Amino acid sequence: MAVASVFFTLLLLGMPIAFAIGLAGLAGLIQLDNPRFMLTGVSKLFSGMDSFPFLAMPFFILAGEIMNHIGITKQLMRLAHVLVGHFRGGLAQANMVASVLFSGLTGAATADAAAFGKTLVPEMVRNGYRRDYAAAVTAAGSIIGPTIPPSGLMVVYGSLMGVSIGGLFAAGILPGLMICAVCMAIIAIGASRNNLPQADRRTSLKQLGKAILDATFALVMPVIILGGILGGIVTPTEAASLAVAYAAFVGAVIYRNLSLQALYAMLLSTARTTGVIFAIIAFASMLGWWLSYERIPQAIADAVLSVSDNRLIIIFLIVLILLVIGMVMDITAILIILAPVLVPLANDIGLEPIHSGIIFILALNISLMTPPVGACLFVLSSVTGERLEAIAAKLWPFLIAEVLVLFIFAYWESLALLIPRLLGFV
Repeated sequence: MAVASVFFTLLLLGMPIAFAIGLAGLAGLIQLDNPRFMLTGVSKLFSGMDSFPFLAMPFFILAGEIMNHIGITKQLMRLAHVLVGHFRGGLAQANMVASVLFSGLTGAATADAAAFGKTLVPEMVRNGYRRDYAAAVTAAGSIIGPTIPPSGLMVVYGSLMGVSIGGLFAAGILPGLMICAVCMAIIAIGASRNNLPQADRRTSLKQLGKAILDATFALVMPVIILGGILGGIVTPTEAASLAVAYAAFVGAVIYRNLSLQALYAMLLSTARTTGVIFAIIAFASMLGWWLSYERIPQAIADAVLSVSDNRLIIIFLIVLILLVIGMVMDITAILIILAPVLVPLANDIGLEPIHSGIIFILALNISLMTPPVGACLFVLSSVTGERLEAIAAKLWPFLIAEVLVLFIFAYWESLALLIPRLLGFV
């Protein structure tokens, strides 16, 4: 109880999540009243980060930074518009398709939200869309990026829980595509009510061919990453480093708009982003060790099982816990703290590890767009100037649909594991 009090008090006081977790873990170690455990806690700070797969995260982030800088993302957006721009609300539909195409570059929802918030949202407003609606569509599509591989959250989960990262990547493909499909359906159904602009003229085959050709260099990136990992040729870390090399080559040799000065700025940005993530991982590892020592995961599992031992109810409770806590806490911290607590519970009811992982990933990704602290909402509010409440008000139909997709994959195991089984991960 004392540890929980320290943690939530520090959060309410506005302390950064990494340090709130670290001080809560320190309080737990002090509570054990044994100097030897203090040394154990310090060692956990470093051992928690000492994982080769974690190196994939900064490489994926840097690859996305380079691709954004050299302008490849504009080609992807144009391709998306050519594909679906002839529907009513074509720019909104293109926003979703672009999120799928963009997912192979960064694997980070906030990066997608920032990029589209600066480019697609203003374009949608100029073409007659309300700004709050345009921002809501962008927020709904932003979680497609970290669902369809590559995904930094999958790298963290797989490394922590000893689950195949390639298997998680494979399991993320179908949910990501289904999220895109249901969001496009919601846009189409609400086109009249939201007074969306009429459709553009259908593009010709020549225009389509040119758009695909222009986006070729961007479309090769997912092939390098997914083809290498799912084909068993390279590890996720090696695939991420190859993606950086490819992006740098395209920028320096093909487009010739990547300077050393710009690359230095991108390296600094990547270091800042990954520094925050690794600080959370380090301090959460210390807190996680204390939780394990006190057998808190087992106590929580026993408490949940005492409510019901029905598999369906327990899956519902796991999803509910993730969604509710995700509304008020950083998702990386949630993953590191709660995965060791809830995954054993999932194992007790017979969930396959990759299936448990995709449930975690989907639930936490959805948390990125839920108020009051959804990171994507804050990013879009910041870059578009739209009020967060106004974005959230337009977001509810998409949010409900994405939660429905989450429950479909949580309860339909054969669908969730379809691609991992086809590729031999299960």
